[in-house]
Amino acid sequence: MKAIQVNGAIKKFASLPKVWTDENGTHLNITDGEAYGFYDVITPDYNSAIQVLGDIEWDADSNTFTYPILDKDFPQTLEEMKASKIENLKYIYNKELAKTDWMVVRDVEGGAAVPSNISTERSNLRTECATKESEINALTAKAEVAQYDLPTYGI
Repeated sequence: MKAIQVNGAIKKFASLPKVWTDENGTHLNITDGEAYGFYDVITPDYNSAIQVLGDIEWDADSNTFTYPILDKDFPQTLEEMKASKIENLKYIYNKELAKTDWMVVRDVEGGAAVPSNISTERSNLRTECATKESEINALTAKAEVAQYDLPTYGI
């Protein structure tokens, strides 16, 4: 991607334009974009969970256009963020447990017993969920909560 600054505004292009008109006239088949003020656009690496990109700007040190990295503003309180993360956590584990709920219902209603490997798996899921909930509750910063990765069962 290329960009040029014209009258204080930055204009972006997917590639160098085939035709460019400026105060010096019309230029065709531009090969040296820098001679006309066209420079590379660099998109920096950033953590989208806790950061956003600002408006494109000129970086004179590297002769490129780039985006500043800004910290995200989280409108929720820390406790609200934790509660939301825990709600999502429980949804994921409940969805996973739901796959074998029918076996538990069948057992309770007098049918065949739940196989021991299924009982163990369900117990492990509940323990894992409780451990992750404790981990979330122990976090002390909004950025930590935003970056906490939930499991991705069945995805």
